[in-house]
Amino acid sequence: MKYHRVLLKLSGESLQGKKEHGINEEKLMEYVLQIKELAQMGLEIGIVIGGGNIFRGLSGTQKGFDRVKGDYMGMLATVINSLALQSAFESAGQPSRLFTSIRMEPVGEYFNPLHIKQAFKAKEVVIIAGGTSNPFFTTDTASALRAVEIAADVLLKGTRVDGVYTADPEKDPNAKKFNQISFNQVIEKDLKVMDLTAFALCKDNKMPIYVFDMDTPGNLKKVILGEDIGTLVS
Repeated sequence: MKYHRVLLKLSGESLQGKKEHGINEEKLMEYVLQIKELAQMGLEIGIVIGGGNIFRGLSGTQKGFDRVKGDYMGMLATVINSLALQSAFESAGQPSRLFTSIRMEPVGEYFNPLHIKQAFKAKEVVIIAGGTSNPFFTTDTASALRAVEIAADVLLKGTRVDGVYTADPEKDPNAKKFNQISFNQVIEKDLKVMDLTAFALCKDNKMPIYVFDMDTPGNLKKVILGEDIGTLVS
């Protein structure tokens, strides 16, 4: 395997599948089985998932919600998705442990990097919910922060696009894909990899980001085994 320990960032919308909102159980189990296979191979995996399939704080403010309360609602949405992930792992026979950045035992254990390393030793998949626990920060930033805190080899950003392009490939048919690009080039070209706070955190801490298409079954395993199917930002 190319990596020993990874932080996998998933969007909440990815759990929708073909639904307009909420959780698509088939898509959820598809993800879980891919992750289980790698965990059984010895990969240490931390997961941060967004909550956009349930509630997105920033869009809520556009409809009259207070920004701080909206962001807290978004954090709770990530907890719901994380509980769904944990339940699916249990159903699939894969040990997992849920941590939350906001105290809410017995829903999950309060985030502690030492306890996460213990969970890895116990061959458990780690799920980290609740964002950073602070309003005005995205789950992109939470995933960057957690990747650094758990000393991951790489931050894997699973999306519906197979890497970083010169433009949005869903809108521009002439967009060209990068196989590898530096942090500075991303900034110079103003490419949208992650939000700037998350990106700066990765850059400052030399945490590489690998962007790939998570919606195609088997792609996660290909990334872990070193196949060049996405874009490495380093």
